[in-house]
Amino acid sequence: MGNRLSKIVTRTGDDGTTGLANGERVDKSSIRVEVIGNIDELNSLIGVIVASDISDDISGYLLNIQHRLFDIGGEIATPGNAIISPVCVERIEELIESYNEDLPALKEFVLPGGSLSASICHMTRSICRRCERSMVELSHVEYLNPETLRYINRLSDLLFVLARTLNQSKGGKEIFWDSERLKRSV
Repeated sequence: MGNRLSKIVTRTGDDGTTGLANGERVDKSSIRVEVIGNIDELNSLIGVIVASDISDDISGYLLNIQHRLFDIGGEIATPGNAIISPVCVERIEELIESYNEDLPALKEFVLPGGSLSASICHMTRSICRRCERSMVELSHVEYLNPETLRYINRLSDLLFVLARTLNQSKGGKEIFWDSERLKRSV
């Protein structure tokens, strides 16, 4: 890779376009660029979770996920490319199962909140869902690796389970939706 990013200000995007990994220039408002931006935002917020006070095991898993998200950004920036494999999806599913087995069964919907790290994790989950929606939109007009879409779908599930896990480890109480609240409210 060498000095690949030695020049940060290039001025090539001043006309409202950006370059893909294959050299093609596309409009910054294209759905492909929207997906890349959503992945970047998701990756950044996972970095916030990692920087918060969480266990080393969760931090390590999230760091690996950040690397996969960078791979996904590269995959999206190279039309027709496929990097994410079924093994990546299986690993996320294993993590979901592992962390979920120690959590109490849900009887109500969980509202985002509890501890700060869990709240950030819930916010990250919602951004992951936005990322997934934009990826689905892209898949309607251009090729998208189906394993990548599965990965992002599972990642949002993992983030939900991790938010619950973080609340449990921090002694934070989960906040459950009170379906009867409206009847009591003024």
